[in-house]
Amino acid sequence: MKFLDQAKIYLQSGHGGAGCVSFHREKFIEFGGPDGGNGGRGGHIIFRCVDDANTLIDFRYTQHFKAGAGHHGQGREKTGAKGDDLVVRIPVGTQILDEDKQTILLDFTTVGEEVVFLYGGDGGFGNAHYKSATNQAPRKSTPGFPGQERAVWLRLKLIADAGIIGLPNAGKSTFLSAVTQAKPKIADYPFTTLAPNLGVVKLDGAGTDFVLADIPGLIEGAHEGTGLGDRFLGHVERTAILLHLIDGTQDDVAEAYTVIRRELEQYGEGLADKPEIVAINKIDAIDRDTLAQKIKDLRTVCKTPIHTISAVAHDNTRDILFELLKYVDARRNGEKDTGSQASAFDSYDPLQ
Repeated sequence: MKFLDQAKIYLQSGHGGAGCVSFHREKFIEFGGPDGGNGGRGGHIIFRCVDDANTLIDFRYTQHFKAGAGHHGQGREKTGAKGDDLVVRIPVGTQILDEDKQTILLDFTTVGEEVVFLYGGDGGFGNAHYKSATNQAPRKSTPGFPGQERAVWLRLKLIADAGIIGLPNAGKSTFLSAVTQAKPKIADYPFTTLAPNLGVVKLDGAGTDFVLADIPGLIEGAHEGTGLGDRFLGHVERTAILLHLIDGTQDDVAEAYTVIRRELEQYGEGLADKPEIVAINKIDAIDRDTLAQKIKDLRTVCKTPIHTISAVAHDNTRDILFELLKYVDARRNGEKDTGSQASAFDSYDPLQ
């Protein structure tokens, strides 16, 4: 399925039905009087969060949504039927934005959430409504009220517990495929991953699972649109922890780390302040002395403990997953300060 995380749609709730002008006509009833009914209410536009969708691809082919109009009133004081409501089904993690693409109107994070976004127009009054002691035969009715119209943007931010970031070819997709059942595209050229991927991590003995997100690689200038840009960073905004993977086979690991940190700061949204686990990947392809030098270089710019892994060989990946799980559990338990959890790794030696 093609991944789509932004779409613009046009919404219109239903118009109200018109009121009816009618007089009762029946044998042996000389003064039947006015009996025109009111019009029916127009249908609402409703957003509903569902669990059987994980992309906005459906909105590429259907952009216009219009709820049913209310029916007209009828004689014998019959109120017109209300218009059919229109339910717009959206995946978990979808935000409804105004046309400026900045103002967040709604944010759906739980399956089953439902919000009436646009209300249908009320129905008009029939002439029976205007009957009074001084106006016993009114010939007045009103048309239905118009529905509401609005154009909005849908923006999907994947619901994940932890996210993987790094330069292209850092081994992010390889790591995801090694620790989950996900099958992302893997190849030996940059920008193999063109859309975010999700996988569920199941750890034996942990008693809980968590969702891991892999986003396309960033390069210098991503915040200005270079490469694939930074739009996919929105999919790790909701995570509890970031796993920063660095390709151990490249020449300057310190620069690789600095580039990504700079892009996170430029992007904003609190990503630069999120807890981060830093790991040098592909240690199976470099010798011990070279690895020691790269760790030393990286420590000049990285103040957090540095881990070493090989996603291909599954070296130390399980330790990383348990570290990620600690932050995920802290988020789920409502703990705001997870900084103390890094203390157990302050004495961590990646070369042991």
